[in-house]
Order: sequence, then C-alpha cells, then structure tokens
Amino acid sequence: MRSRGALAVLAFLVLFSRPALARAEEPVGAEDFLQLLSSDVRLDALRRIDKHWQESFVPMLLEVSRLCRDRAFAGRLVDLIDRRTGLGYGQDADRWWEWQWSRERKLHPEYPELKAELYGLIDPKFRGYFAPGRTSLVRLDEIAWGGVKQDGIAPLRSPKMIRAREASYLGDEDVVFGLEIEGDARAYPKRILAWHEMFVDTVGGVPVAGVYCTLCGSMVLYETVHDGVEHHLGTSGFLYRSNKLMYDRDTQSLWNTLWGRPVVGPLAEQDVELPRRGVVTTTWGEWRRRHPDTQVLSLDTGYQRDYSEGAAYRDYFATDELMFPVPKLDGRLKNKAEVLALLLRPEKPLAIAVSYLKRNPLHHDQVGDLSFVVLTDRSGAHRVYETGGRTFERWDQEKEAVGQDGSRWTATEDALASETGERLRRLPAHRAFWFGWYSAYPETRLVR
Repeated sequence: MRSRGALAVLAFLVLFSRPALARAEEPVGAEDFLQLLSSDVRLDALRRIDKHWQESFVPMLLEVSRLCRDRAFAGRLVDLIDRRTGLGYGQDADRWWEWQWSRERKLHPEYPELKAELYGLIDPKFRGYFAPGRTSLVRLDEIAWGGVKQDGIAPLRSPKMIRAREASYLGDEDVVFGLEIEGDARAYPKRILAWHEMFVDTVGGVPVAGVYCTLCGSMVLYETVHDGVEHHLGTSGFLYRSNKLMYDRDTQSLWNTLWGRPVVGPLAEQDVELPRRGVVTTTWGEWRRRHPDTQVLSLDTGYQRDYSEGAAYRDYFATDELMFPVPKLDGRLKNKAEVLALLLRPEKPLAIAVSYLKRNPLHHDQVGDLSFVVLTDRSGAHRVYETGGRTFERWDQEKEAVGQDGSRWTATEDALASETGERLRRLPAHRAFWFGWYSAYPETRLVR
C-alpha cells in the first residue's frame, strides 16, 4: 500500500500565522509540531519541544518525521527522541513505534488535532477521520498512513463481469476468490483484486463488499446492510496493525477490516457489525469446474494496471518480512503462514493453519456451543459447515462427505445437504496471514 512518491505532495507545506517565538510561553501543542514542517520556524519549534519535553511527544515527532521532506531534519527529530529517552534505537523508526505501542495509552491531548492537520495536508478528507472529539475504539497512534489518498487504491464498484468461457485471460492455476449467493456464483481473481483491494457489488440480490487486504493476506466478504442501513464503503488510505482500514462515505468513520466494525468516528459509538459471508480461495480451474455458469471479473475494469498473475506485491509475498510494523508477533507460525480464520463467536476467535488442514482435510472442531466441520478440497479451498453434533468419517475432497451413521452429504456453497433433504448451514471463514489475524485477535486459539 505504501507509495513513497506520494510524499511529494508535501513539497510546499504550511504557512503559519504566528511565528514560533510568539508562542514561547504557551504550552507545546499541535501547532508546534506542524511548524517542524516549515523551514522558516522549524528550529525554534524544535527548541521549544526539547525545552518542554514530555514522553507524549514521541508519537507526534514520529508522525512528523514520516512526512518531513527534508530527510536530514527528519533524522534530527528521531535523534531528539533517542537523546531524551536514552533507549539507543537510533534511526530505526519501526523499533520506536513498537516501543511506543508497548507503553500505556497516554497520548498528548492535541495528538488527534495534529494527526488531522498533518494528514489533511495530503488529502483534506483525512481531516475528518481524526477530528478532535471523535470516538476511537483503537489507539490513534497505531493508525498509520499507507501512502495513498482516500480511494487512492481504487475499489471496483459494480464491476463488469463476464461468463466463464469469455475469461481467456485466466489460467487454470490462477488464484480466485469464489462466492455464491442465492445461486449467483462469482469469481474475483486475486491478480485483479491485488490492485484494487475491494469490490462493492450486488450478488444474488445482496449488497456486499469483498475486502482484500494484500498486506495481511485476507479476503473478507461482508454484507453492507446493517439494521436496514446500507454502508457505502471505500479504502481510507490508512492501516491499523498492517490491516487496511475502510471508511464509509456518509460519516467518514474508519472501519477495521478484520473486525467488520467502525472503530473511529460517529459510527464507533454505535453497535454496528457487518454480517459475514463465506468465501473460498481456490483456483480458477477448480471454481469453473464446480460452477460452469459462474461469472468472473472482466479485465475491463476502467483502470490501466498490469493484471498478470503475481504482478502486484510480488516482492512482498516472496518474503516473510512485513511492510509496516505491528505491536506484537507470535512465532508459533511464520508471519505470512496462511491460516483459516473463523470468528463464529466474537469472544472466541479461531485460526487453523492451512498446512494442518492440508494434512487433515476433514477436521471437526467446536467454538463454544457451536460444533462444525472444515472440509478442504483438492484445490486447497476450505468450506466450513455447522454439524449440529453430527460426526463425519469420510470426505472425498470433492463433493461428498459420509456421516458416522452412513448418511451421504453433498458440499455446496451455502450448505452441506443430505440425500434426505437435511441441510447444515455454511459458516463464514476466510484465509489470512498469521501475523495479520493474530494482530487483530491476539487472544485467538491456534490449531496447527
């Protein structure tokens, strides 16, 4: 998500109505930190900050140093933190942020104002995200700019779909995100969504948003209507723990992608959580075989991108390194090891290693009072079904599961259906990188 070239928008930053010297006896606040971006007064502002030092200045200096066009002066801001704290982290910004997040949440009272004005220089819409007085359910210092303006990574809204036989651009092994609602089967190729990170569409008569966070490896499918209100979502340009934050057009609230809930802004004060739908990560050949009447995204998106397989984020996906720091990692799996993520009970998140499911394509489990089975097919796609206490002893990794009582069941996209007409409902689940899911749900149970 990061775009270093986007920092050029800060070339001519801010003209302030009052020189720093006129503020000499006033408390240090947001304006002093903004003055660090103005070559005329920045040295006076830096001296004031040093003279009246507080540890609450640390994230404010780090925010400014991120965007300071003069990299030598940005280094001086970090040097001040190093000298004042005595920690010796030098110019390692990631370590400074990790140290900041390890401490109790005590932010300067004007930190929201600084964040609003600082990033408002990049995109005026950003001011609305962080305006003072807005409710925040997460630490504002953990919200990082991803390098683009609002919707700078453009969502696909009601994108053009084509029939399977028309999708000559796709190879059988290309990765797609598959879903079906009310008999309407759709495939959204990863190679396209990696450039857009979101589609907003109506599938089977249901308004949905498919949110693909490339950095944390997750595609989550949400219904966008909650309590009769449709939320018009987009890409905010910011991240929380390396996980993209959405926004809604009507209130400019920020939404946590993996939580499905607004976390900053007016809607954070309300009990809003979007309903989830099931989605599978599979191959185009397997999805098309199962769903010959499927529709699939057209290359005619309205944007010029290199939509070839693997073109987007190739370097990022090739290593276990992160692009943005997170407060804490868990070494039980590699950072980007894939897990099947389930939030069947909000208080009991669960992650199952994809490598485990490959070895155990028929897996029974339980969260609270909800028992379920995970069926993994030969393409590696996972489908989760409520069992109601039933036990399955065989699964052909194709379509048929056999119950302990000998009953035969067919796996579909919305239910596990028996030959007698009984149906066990499909439960929502999606893949994610381990570090991303753990960052969102550090209390998660892991099966590996």
